[in-house]
Amino acid sequence: MSTNRPASQRPPSSRKPSSARRPPAGPGPDRQPSAARRSAERRSAAPLFYLRQLPSWVPPIVLAALLVAGLAVRGWAGAAALLVVAAFLCWLAFLSWPRLTVIGKLGRAAAIALVLALAVVQASR
Repeated sequence: MSTNRPASQRPPSSRKPSSARRPPAGPGPDRQPSAARRSAERRSAAPLFYLRQLPSWVPPIVLAALLVAGLAVRGWAGAAALLVVAAFLCWLAFLSWPRLTVIGKLGRAAAIALVLALAVVQASR
């Protein structure tokens, strides 16, 4: 049965059991972020604001261009381009880490590890 009504207005038979609901991601009300995390988030506010000001297509195109250049160019130049991509991915992963599920954390860690492995391969060519 499909309905556009919120779950609170649906009949009890169509609601998910309370055991199937996931707790909200991120630190709970009893866990406060560390001083280092708060500081990093504060320092990241200006670059994030700048990225938000850009047209929405610019950051993905720049990252894709760096990734392609990193894969196409042999030696340290290609490795440097891939390291820039890995650094950007690390930064975004760090900022979003508390809100991620386990699968999201594993996916981000795998993507960063893959880009770093590619950088090592390019540096050794």
